[in-house]
Amino acid sequence: MKKVLLLLLLPLGMFAQDDLLSEIDTAAAGKSKVESAFKALKIVNLESTKLAAKGDLYFIVAHRFGSVKDGFEGFYGLDQAVTQLKFVYGLNDWLTISGARSEIAYDFSGKFLLKSQETNGFPVAIAGFTSLAINNTLKESLYPEMKFDNRLVYVTQLLVSRKFSNSLSLQLSPTYFHENFVIDDNQDNSQYAIGMGGRYKFAKRWSVNVDYAAHLNRSSTSQFRDPLSIGVDLETGGHVFQMHFSSSQGMHESGFLGNSTGDWGKGDVFFGFNLLRVF
Repeated sequence: MKKVLLLLLLPLGMFAQDDLLSEIDTAAAGKSKVESAFKALKIVNLESTKLAAKGDLYFIVAHRFGSVKDGFEGFYGLDQAVTQLKFVYGLNDWLTISGARSEIAYDFSGKFLLKSQETNGFPVAIAGFTSLAINNTLKESLYPEMKFDNRLVYVTQLLVSRKFSNSLSLQLSPTYFHENFVIDDNQDNSQYAIGMGGRYKFAKRWSVNVDYAAHLNRSSTSQFRDPLSIGVDLETGGHVFQMHFSSSQGMHESGFLGNSTGDWGKGDVFFGFNLLRVF
């Protein structure tokens, strides 16, 4: 009789064990890291919350033509192009470092992951970004008393993004930056901005990207404007190709946050692209 009862109860025990394991698997699966809020390390100009994976080396060619408003005389910007060459390396899964050089500046930076977005868990991804730039446009011929320290620019950003769906991701980037030298005597050296950006994926390999930065304490006499950039990303195997129009020709943070000269209302914008290759 006991043997018969054991045989009858054994399937029930197996089902109960299976149910328990199923609940554990479901709980584990319900809270996981959200991947690929952004496919590229930058939205357009603004840094995204994406980091390089451990051991990955990126080579990035960023190019900005001159203003299209120059028309045929400037060959629609082709005659005044600026190029940035940049290397980015993932030291580990939470820290990325980079070094870059353009005609405008040398730039060295680090980006570090503070918290990942989770499904059914933490609602946003948070990363920190900091950079040191050396302004290459300040020439002793123009400013005879110029010292090396005057060329330095420091930037600190908090990057907060959320992937709302497979198609839509948005980001906020509160920013502090300090220029040791400012052209406008009325401009504070310490400056503040709020960066905003987003990505909308409209096809398997295509997305439209937009970013904008509102300068919070720009001098009323400043010649510079807030940067707005609009473009598309194309994912092609081992790299991402970004094409865009921007009101800034500068590619390092302080270059576009504090020194953008373009004006969309007057057609004074710069066509450019970022080409990323991963090794």
